[in-house]
Amino acid sequence: MKQSEQRILLVDDDESLLGILSLRLKATGYKVATSESAENALAHLTTFRPHVVVTDLRMGGMDGMALAELIHKRHSGLPIIILTAHGTIPEAVTAIKGGVFSFLTKPFDSKILLEHIEKALKWSGHTPSDSPEAKPTAWRKQIISHSPIMEELMSQTGLVAASEASAFIHGETGTGKEVLARAIHDASPRRDKPFIDINCCVIPETLLESELFGHTKGAFTGASQEKQGLFQAANGGTLFLDEIGDMPPTLQGKLLRVLQEKQIRPLGSTRSIPINVRVLSASHRDLEAEIKNGNFREDLFYRLVVVTLEVPPLSKRREDIPLLARHFLDKLCEQSSKEMTGFSPDAIKLLVAAPWPGNVRQLRNVVEHALTLSTSPIISAALIQKAIRDEPEEIPSFSGARDRFERDYLVQLLQMTHGNVSHSADIAKRNRTEFYKLLNRHQLDPALFRTQKQ
Repeated sequence: MKQSEQRILLVDDDESLLGILSLRLKATGYKVATSESAENALAHLTTFRPHVVVTDLRMGGMDGMALAELIHKRHSGLPIIILTAHGTIPEAVTAIKGGVFSFLTKPFDSKILLEHIEKALKWSGHTPSDSPEAKPTAWRKQIISHSPIMEELMSQTGLVAASEASAFIHGETGTGKEVLARAIHDASPRRDKPFIDINCCVIPETLLESELFGHTKGAFTGASQEKQGLFQAANGGTLFLDEIGDMPPTLQGKLLRVLQEKQIRPLGSTRSIPINVRVLSASHRDLEAEIKNGNFREDLFYRLVVVTLEVPPLSKRREDIPLLARHFLDKLCEQSSKEMTGFSPDAIKLLVAAPWPGNVRQLRNVVEHALTLSTSPIISAALIQKAIRDEPEEIPSFSGARDRFERDYLVQLLQMTHGNVSHSADIAKRNRTEFYKLLNRHQLDPALFRTQKQ
């Protein structure tokens, strides 16, 4: 990332200070957005997508600490620098404990602020691409997104990849957990070694142990020759255990021993083999609930779940839907030799508003369905409607249905007003601040709907 692409959000109710800081940061090469209130700053998180937030501590309405707390609930990897003219040691300690990156007392030298911003960018993995410390981004090429919630996940992924910690990936079926696991591997120092994945729920229990640890000739009926297990095959690299929540309890204990001792013993062998493998795991199940129900070992949970990455459902990243649909269409056209121009505007609206219980995997199926039946270069809304209707639907929970209604209602308002937030808030009989909070909760970017008008 070039310095000119690094975005800084300034928040202060002192208009003159905002202007001075903005000029200095822009002169240094940063992109800068300013906000005179914490409430307005929350809306900028979605539309501007900053890499660092610099905020005053004392402001009318919501203060800087409250803003930092709200930001970290949704964007835990976003560095925050707090400024104040009333700085005290207890306030600074509270700020740092609350996850704030640094704390500066006014008046301050602008060079010091620039140093703090540079350190924050480096810490969060947003070093300029022309810097010798810049990180390659090829590892995320398969992750098609420009939504804030996914950018936050990518920041976390980069930090996890740089470590050796065992990471657990949680997300609904079809969200792309395996794609994220491969991205972690590709961004890690192990990138030149093997990445091997196995789905624990599709292999019978009698074969899963042999698949993981290998076996000797004659270890069991049908073992006509020695077989190397996946742990050995992945030595030096990464082993991804998908749907770990479905692993049989008897095998969970054997996996725990391997993780503790860092060595395996193939079935039928008396010799242990040392291994050097990073284990990533994933599941759509709530493993903590599975522990309470006696289906998953607590000691194994703490070995596997050092860090958790949450892959959002497609319904939480709707601004990515047109981008993903176009990506799938291009890929499928390459395979089928069909030449397509794209989607009609009404087709895009249907895609953005659809519920997507099957997430990204379902979106790809819908695009393939529509492409197969299309007789024109542009995929129509009617084809998308048919493809979505033909997809099997799941009955959501009450809270899920309520969230879906709220999201769909907001999408409908933004479509009607072509992304005009003030008009939409008036129709909904909500003030702008509250309406922005609703948009932020559902990760809806009004700019997407303004684009559709053109």
